[in-house]
Amino acid sequence: MENNGDLVPIKIDLTIGDAINESWLAMFGGAIQTILGGMFGGGSVPVNVVGSNSQIKSFEKALGGEAKYLRAMNRYGLNDPKVLKNKASLEKAIKSFERETGIIWPFK
Repeated sequence: MENNGDLVPIKIDLTIGDAINESWLAMFGGAIQTILGGMFGGGSVPVNVVGSNSQIKSFEKALGGEAKYLRAMNRYGLNDPKVLKNKASLEKAIKSFERETGIIWPFK
């Protein structure tokens, strides 16, 4: 994605492989939290994601699923069938992301 004014883009490298450590996972979780904040009206956040096409697609699906689940949860509550369906879709997207990248999704 493009640089938005003076903001430095968030860079997420999904090809990190064996270099994943606690510090990288904390950065990854913070990046996702910032991106989700932008999706919920916190402003535009420039993001640069590096990886194979399948890694990037799985990241997009997991991130989109997270946003969809949070919106439904806020609107309908935790036990609504729509929310449970979104949660199941999110879990499927997360498993796909973890399989494609070897990176653990930071939110459960």
